[in-house]
Amino acid sequence: MQLALSDINWLLIGETLYLGILILVSLRIIYDTRSSIKTLAYLLLVIFVPVGGILFYFSFGINYRKRSLYSKKLLQNVELMNQIERRIISVSKQNFRESSAEVQHYKPLARLLLQDNLSPLTAGNKVKLLLNGGQKFAEVFEAIEKARHHIHLEYYIIEDDDIGNKLKALLIRKAQEGVIVRLIYDDFGSRSIRRGFRKELQAAGVEVYPFHKVHFLLLANRLNYRNHRKIIVVDSVTAFVDGINVSDSYLNYPDQKEKTYWRDTHLRIDGPGAFYLQYLFFTDWNFSSQRHLEPEKKYFPSSEDAQGNTVVQLASSGPDSAKPTIMFSILQAIALAKEEILLTTPYFIPGESILDALSIAAMGGVTVKLLVPENSDSFIVNAAARSYYESLLEVGVQIYLYQRGFIHAKTLVVDRNLSMVGTANMDFRSFDLNFEVNAVVYDTAFAEELRNAFFQDLTQATKINPAAWKARPVYRQLIEKVFKLISPLL
Repeated sequence: MQLALSDINWLLIGETLYLGILILVSLRIIYDTRSSIKTLAYLLLVIFVPVGGILFYFSFGINYRKRSLYSKKLLQNVELMNQIERRIISVSKQNFRESSAEVQHYKPLARLLLQDNLSPLTAGNKVKLLLNGGQKFAEVFEAIEKARHHIHLEYYIIEDDDIGNKLKALLIRKAQEGVIVRLIYDDFGSRSIRRGFRKELQAAGVEVYPFHKVHFLLLANRLNYRNHRKIIVVDSVTAFVDGINVSDSYLNYPDQKEKTYWRDTHLRIDGPGAFYLQYLFFTDWNFSSQRHLEPEKKYFPSSEDAQGNTVVQLASSGPDSAKPTIMFSILQAIALAKEEILLTTPYFIPGESILDALSIAAMGGVTVKLLVPENSDSFIVNAAARSYYESLLEVGVQIYLYQRGFIHAKTLVVDRNLSMVGTANMDFRSFDLNFEVNAVVYDTAFAEELRNAFFQDLTQATKINPAAWKARPVYRQLIEKVFKLISPLL
């Protein structure tokens, strides 16, 4: 009897300790999580999933943004930094004054990116739309072949496969020719190159560093903060950006019929628009390598001959930024739309702000078309995404499900004038947790080209019938609504 009483006492002590831990964790969630939606989701998780919920939060939910793990600060010299800032603002204002009426319409967006990101509005660029891996890698390899001074690469995924090894061989050859080659890879996304692949590059003189090294892949508490950027900068004036990783999956070889067809979009920028991508690479490099790479003139030349006549600006965000700039830029672009919004994204978990913005645009008479995969590469994400469709369909948003394979492109076209092409998905993770970058192109001709690509993709998609969608089985609707509850955590 005494043993049983002792057991009960230990049980009460354990319950009391756990309750105390639960209260402390809940207070930390409330204090540390910026989004009220995510706060509620994490609170529900730790309360209704004993122990496991707390472990999940400490593994994936801690907000490092406030802990200043990352910094974009390249220069310690405050006076010099102020001079550079004034120069960026001055050049941006001059480019804006000399821009077309179409660009002038997007002044609120341009000012947002200049103020929040210190992202210059650059003129004199040549931009080229690259569809799928075949076009992208042909252009990338050609640009790298022509490199004379430096090659900077930053990728979320680099695979130890055919295309990955072709890139490796080319980088090794360029390094042996005396070209400076620096590579940043996400240690989680590119885990297949962590050993032999990386050592071969290093042995040949390529400087290689992982972004936020992961020591325990299954338990790493920094997996939330992935470097999802795909950036290449060659000799300061040629750059590539968007969603195509270094993987055979994106090549869609004819003999890979049994594999999923990947539809993606990439962008080449020749001109001063490459400077901000260079700046992002420098900040990520200094963080990853813990070696201070100075932003010397050879990396940021003061003047370059115009490569074209396109105006380009870049939007970046992540734990190194105070605000979700990419989400703000998308919201601003939607708000400025007058006639048409064409949006493509592989993952659609938009949150209330984007959902409301699209609804307001549609109800105000703007044609809104959303292209998403029929099935994404995650059942849970797919189900959560579908939970948002009904409210959009009710206000007139047209939703298309891509059928040919997996559409991985992340693009936005507004009124045939403005385009966004980048790495950010339409979800909480991209807006608040990952390091992302989007290119904003203020150009009618480019917008028309991207618009044509969008409508070509629609030929491989089926349009959702609102009545049929609303009448789908109740059990499916219930599953989707359940996953919607945890969508802020995905």
